[in-house]
Amino acid sequence: MARGSESRFANRVVVVTGGSDGIGLATATQFAAEGAHVYVTGRRPSALDAAVAAIGNGAVGVSGDVADPADLDRLYDRIRRDHGRIDIVFANAGISESAGLDAIDAAHIDRLFDVNLKGTVFTVQKALPLMTAGGAIILAGSAAGSKGLPGLSIYSATKAAIRSFARTWTTDLKTRGIRVNVVSPGMILTPAMDRYLTANPGTEDALKQMTPFARLGTAEEVAKAVLFLASEDSGFVAGDELFVDGGVMAV
Repeated sequence: MARGSESRFANRVVVVTGGSDGIGLATATQFAAEGAHVYVTGRRPSALDAAVAAIGNGAVGVSGDVADPADLDRLYDRIRRDHGRIDIVFANAGISESAGLDAIDAAHIDRLFDVNLKGTVFTVQKALPLMTAGGAIILAGSAAGSKGLPGLSIYSATKAAIRSFARTWTTDLKTRGIRVNVVSPGMILTPAMDRYLTANPGTEDALKQMTPFARLGTAEEVAKAVLFLASEDSGFVAGDELFVDGGVMAV
């Protein structure tokens, strides 16, 4: 939908962390196409610049790492100067690493906790002074947060914690009229997934067999779910988890 046409997000100020590719990029693109003022973050300046060009519609890229509170301060200072408010936050930035129980070390735990947990907490916490009633926060979960997948115990634990954040923050923010929900993808063909499948022949067929729809999902399908949770269409949805997984968790 082009800017200037009827839109759910006209003039809304939207933050998408981890917006350089995959689900973040697809979501930022859809928000911008529906009239939002979109701000995206990423750790790789060149990839972020390419993403901003692809999103178009006046999107702004602010390079930074959500694990670094100073980088988040720069992001929100920029938005404060430009608009003085934030309407929607998609706390999407995260990393995935695998390690068997016998191979887990402190560095592995620190990397995942710093980005997935601390990064999510401070992304939301530092946005709150700019948010008003009617705002929406969407957290990036994962079906792995509810499944016992081999080699993913620390990653899965971070995603289970994010699911818990949506419950507790819904309680914390209910008097402010700010909704918090989680979108939890299943097997989605992002650039990171594509690299993993290329390095592990035969895995794609196994993942399809796990999925009732017998295919991998697309980043655009997850983005549509995020926009639903950000919109007034989900105005009575709070503290919930929306799986976008082709039926893996339900069947």
